Amino acid sequence: MGCKIIELLIWVSSVLCFQCFARGFTPADNYLIDCGSLANSTVGGRVFMADDLASKLLSTPQRVVGNTSKSIISSAVSRLYQTARIFTGVSKYTFPISQRGRLWIRLYFSPFVYATYNMSSAKFDVSTENHVLLSSFSVGAHLVKEFSVNITTDSLAIIFTPSENSFAFINALEVVSVPDQLIPDHARTVKSSVGFQGLMWQALETVARVNMGGPMVSFKNDTLHRTWVPDQSFLIEKNLASTVSNTRAVKYVDGGSTPEIAPVSVYGSCTKMNSLGDPNSNFNVTWEFNVYPGFQHLVRFHFCDIVSTSLNQLYFNVFIDSSMVVRDLDLSAYLGNVLAAAYYMDFVTDSATMNKLRVSIGPSNLRGAYPDAILNGLEIMKLNNSDGSLTGLGTANTSGSSSKKKVGAIVGASVGVAFGLLLAGLLFMFCRKRRRVAHRRQSKTWIPFSTNGGTSHTIGSKYSKGTTASLNSNTGYHIPFLAVQEATNNFDESLVIGIGGFGKVYKGELNDGTKVAVKRGNPRSQQGLAEFQTEIEMLSQFRHRHLVSLIGYCDEKNEMILIYEYMENGTLKSHLYGSGHPSLSWKQRLEICIGAARGLHYLHTGYAKAVIHRDVKSANILLDENLMAKVADFGLSKTGPEIDQTHVSTAVKGSFGYLDPEYFRRQQLTEKSDVYSFGVVLFEVLCARPVIDPTLPRKW
Repeated sequence: MGCKIIELLIWVSSVLCFQCFARGFTPADNYLIDCGSLANSTVGGRVFMADDLASKLLSTPQRVVGNTSKSIISSAVSRLYQTARIFTGVSKYTFPISQRGRLWIRLYFSPFVYATYNMSSAKFDVSTENHVLLSSFSVGAHLVKEFSVNITTDSLAIIFTPSENSFAFINALEVVSVPDQLIPDHARTVKSSVGFQGLMWQALETVARVNMGGPMVSFKNDTLHRTWVPDQSFLIEKNLASTVSNTRAVKYVDGGSTPEIAPVSVYGSCTKMNSLGDPNSNFNVTWEFNVYPGFQHLVRFHFCDIVSTSLNQLYFNVFIDSSMVVRDLDLSAYLGNVLAAAYYMDFVTDSATMNKLRVSIGPSNLRGAYPDAILNGLEIMKLNNSDGSLTGLGTANTSGSSSKKKVGAIVGASVGVAFGLLLAGLLFMFCRKRRRVAHRRQSKTWIPFSTNGGTSHTIGSKYSKGTTASLNSNTGYHIPFLAVQEATNNFDESLVIGIGGFGKVYKGELNDGTKVAVKRGNPRSQQGLAEFQTEIEMLSQFRHRHLVSLIGYCDEKNEMILIYEYMENGTLKSHLYGSGHPSLSWKQRLEICIGAARGLHYLHTGYAKAVIHRDVKSANILLDENLMAKVADFGLSKTGPEIDQTHVSTAVKGSFGYLDPEYFRRQQLTEKSDVYSFGVVLFEVLCARPVIDPTLPRKW
């Protein structure tokens, strides 16, 4: 073991030495593994570590490595396909991450036969803690699957799960840091005036990366080790296009693209209209790509005017499918009148309804404009659906544009039409059908339970060592009472950061250094067992960047304790009035409202049956260290109506001032009740005043 550690340190040192002399971006984290190999492999100037050196990163029930002497392909990476790591059970690579942020995950596959393992017949899933990357995946020929994910913790786990009576395999893999500016948080949308926000939190899968008008750009000629393929095979009518190459003209200027976003070899070539000098030419150049129905896609256009001899000569239109996304594009106007400046534009599509996507360029209709249009490069990346998955049919987002419109309505409200949203919410309330009353029994004693509907079961955890009842292992850990006491210094009153109907909330720190918020139930609280169970059951199902995460719970010694991720900046309410915090800027308020809206939208649409929060208020919207909003406190949440029903009949619960009056009067609950409450929050954010002010005189 000691020798392996020394060899691993030597390998890391060699990689760091190489990076010191390499030009361009230097990744903070750079894991390259030649799976199954007995020795390091150098590919394109990069060192892939031997399988034995990576064994400390791997947890697997059985060590099986395979190799073949047969040459799989003839290329620079062929040696990576000579060996493979085979997984007969659930296996996991865990990579320590030194710098949080976006990472490449590149998975190399090339099947061969080893002993009794025919890798062409393997079937398996690949996932991280938060995202499903591949599902029921099988491969018949060599390929590289490329993903990028945003990591907010100090480690990344890549999990291989074989299908029943099958196995999984991998030939090589990469986990490499991505420059911060590569994927911004905002993008334009194709069919809406409301932009897409939250892109930096999306998991992405590369669908296409194309160098227009030029040859293939190898990973050896890209600072981020990407491969750009030629565009000829994607052109619909090749005779309508011609190519130009002029890499010397390319300029990178402030506010534009960078060599990390795309290399000069991409911006230095283009495909353009083959107008043959005809001033009356009027046609589009079109490319067609395979995409994934049910998923949104990020489409990135790369432009650099290497065809014009002076500024303001080139004007053209850009299309995605039948939608014109840019009219009369003048590239020289974007970057301070610099000719041949590299530039890119991002667009997010609605959920695809077809498995094909077309992009086109065509001449402008401006009078006097010469008919021409160019495109230098194109990237298409699939976005994860609302379940965090990059596979399947995207069922959580099959509503397509209508789903997007719901988000747009909430987001639009937060920038100035709060009253319109509030009024819409009220109108929805008057469209309810007849009331139906249902009574709900509530147990007054605590009994063990399971979120799976069965009995409690015991599993091991990093705290309990398998000695206590626990939730499903995917949802967090049962944390012993002793560990909670240590985390809160025996519930030191100086650590109290909030008091609610359920009890006090303490700031704490677990023994692994994780900062947490500990909500301890008050035995005399009216919010008892039912709310405790509901909160665990709800939060154990949800994984969304705008919903607070459950870390664990404790039910020992008749306690009801919930442990959440710690939100550094507390509640939205505390930043609006009465706490002495600096005032939030309008941009911050906007982003907070958008984040909360996305969290609520996920609750309402992310599952087959909607989840209704029932207690939306500014005190239940928490802010992390970056003022990113997360919806919290799910103790009153309730699943929505069945498909053939319009509402859920239930007793009224919530907070005065935020309660939907129609729900209060009729006891009929729908998602619109949350929309009403959120509208009140929007007014609260706009006015920075309490919802109810008892010092004011009554008006009714």
